[in-house]
Amino acid sequence: MKTTTLLAIAASTSTTQAFTTTANNVRTHTALNMGLFDGVKEAFGADGMGDLDAERETPIDRWMGWNAKTESAQGEVSKAPVDFIDSMDEKNYISVSLPKPMGIVFEENDSDFGGIFVLEISEGSNAETEGTVRPGDQLVAVGTTKVSGLAFEEALGTIIDSTDEQTKLVFFRGPSKFLYGPAGASAEWLDEFVGGSKVESTA
Repeated sequence: MKTTTLLAIAASTSTTQAFTTTANNVRTHTALNMGLFDGVKEAFGADGMGDLDAERETPIDRWMGWNAKTESAQGEVSKAPVDFIDSMDEKNYISVSLPKPMGIVFEENDSDFGGIFVLEISEGSNAETEGTVRPGDQLVAVGTTKVSGLAFEEALGTIIDSTDEQTKLVFFRGPSKFLYGPAGASAEWLDEFVGGSKVESTA
């Protein structure tokens, strides 16, 4: 009975030592695997420091796997639509002075935007002869009066009410989404632009 008890105790002791040794080995192994920068890496997430700009990348960043963003990834962030036309660039505006009847057929934009645009130019009209205005042009101003965003009747009424021998029209040469959309010109910019009358007639 005593022998059996002693063997059981010895077995228990051996088993305990075995588990203790294994635990120590695990701790030692873990300690050896902890690199100098692992604590820093964990502090910044599983991916380390994350994406870096190419100018800030160092050899140690590459060694630790903290690579700079690829050119394609950087391009995706700031990539603009292929057909984008900047409505805050004066080069994208044209103006023309025409006598009445002008021969321009206007159409209203979608209700989301408002304003009117050139639907077509009547054959043999003053507008066709002059040659500047094109279908798709967005009417921005009549003289120094801004009409962008106005309802059809109000915008067209500004042209009808003009008493000038030749009425000056200012157009944005681009689609309505770039004049009125999220990337469109601010009201302040358009007010200053129209008031300054900086656009010259361009064919």
